[in-house]
Amino acid sequence: MSTQKIARVDKLASHTIAIPQTDLRSALSEAEPLWRKNLERVLQRAQFILGEELAAFEAEFARATNAHFVIGVGSGTDAIEICLRERGIVSPDREVLTSPLTAPFTGLAVLSAGASVRFADIDPDTLLLDPASVAQRITNRTAAILPVHLYGQPCRLQEFRQFGITIIQDACQAHAAKYAGQPLTNYSDWVAYSFYPTKNLGSLGDGGAIATNDPSIAQRIRMLRDGGRCGSHVSTAAGINSRLDDLQCCFLRAFLPYLESWNERRRQLANYYDEILRDCPGIRLLTRSPESVNHLYVIRTERRDQLRQHLLDREIATGIHYPVPLHLQPAFAACAARKGEFPHAEQACAEIISLPLWPNMEPPLVERVAQAVRSFYR
Repeated sequence: MSTQKIARVDKLASHTIAIPQTDLRSALSEAEPLWRKNLERVLQRAQFILGEELAAFEAEFARATNAHFVIGVGSGTDAIEICLRERGIVSPDREVLTSPLTAPFTGLAVLSAGASVRFADIDPDTLLLDPASVAQRITNRTAAILPVHLYGQPCRLQEFRQFGITIIQDACQAHAAKYAGQPLTNYSDWVAYSFYPTKNLGSLGDGGAIATNDPSIAQRIRMLRDGGRCGSHVSTAAGINSRLDDLQCCFLRAFLPYLESWNERRRQLANYYDEILRDCPGIRLLTRSPESVNHLYVIRTERRDQLRQHLLDREIATGIHYPVPLHLQPAFAACAARKGEFPHAEQACAEIISLPLWPNMEPPLVERVAQAVRSFYR
């Protein structure tokens, strides 16, 4: 990191933040009676890996997402990798098409499975993977499409299904989201979730899950997450060590009963942002469907850095999700994509800014943030 960049980070860190980009403390407080009770039970039982707490959470999250089966794993990244392994997409001659506008872990999961990652451009209005761009990039090496339900909004799954190619969904930001009124597992048998603390349903560390409606797929995923074993010390397949532990399930089970109301609260706050910012010059709002669970509230502006500093000077924190498209990151150099190849993704990465949003955020704080944004453009 350059001296200039270090100074910039130090400058940001020195600011007092009155409104954070997200606040996890309110969720912990609201669900405290439940998670304390769960923790006490697990500590008394002293079973921390592949125990009863995990089995209970898997069943409860399956009901919450209208999936037949849920299998807990170590992270959202592992969830995607295990889906690819279960499907046999584990060699460099098999390619996975995904979005360049996502966290690096989406693409890294493909590389970890042993496959090759390829990209298609995004829809500039929604910032989601564009089926038309995907159609142009499908070859005889394309083994799967990996749509990312970015910021909590499901991609156009019905259009991806028409290609007749395996769909592995990155739903790491889309807990309990639906598409066209249907559960995500109605569109493919591989749906990957993350329980990173900032997610709509988060744990107190890393965690993830895979949802499916196919019992044979569920059985193989359970084997793959546990080193390819089936209740013994003998590995029958090349699995990995990726198990959602029972301590994290204490918190996930405590938060899960609130998920529906928290998602509804996010929707209301996002709509309030829209109402205040819709006619703000210099701001471009994203097109969101009513089925989005609004993991983040993201806007676009050509003066992103100046706006962030303007807000920071008013003690308002913001984020960028994400600043560099994957095809321009060194880890994905092998995809052989060049600068300018995905113009919508590249332009979006230069303009997006995530404004503060969390379920228990009070509407006056939303108004304060939105009015601070408007004041920048006066």
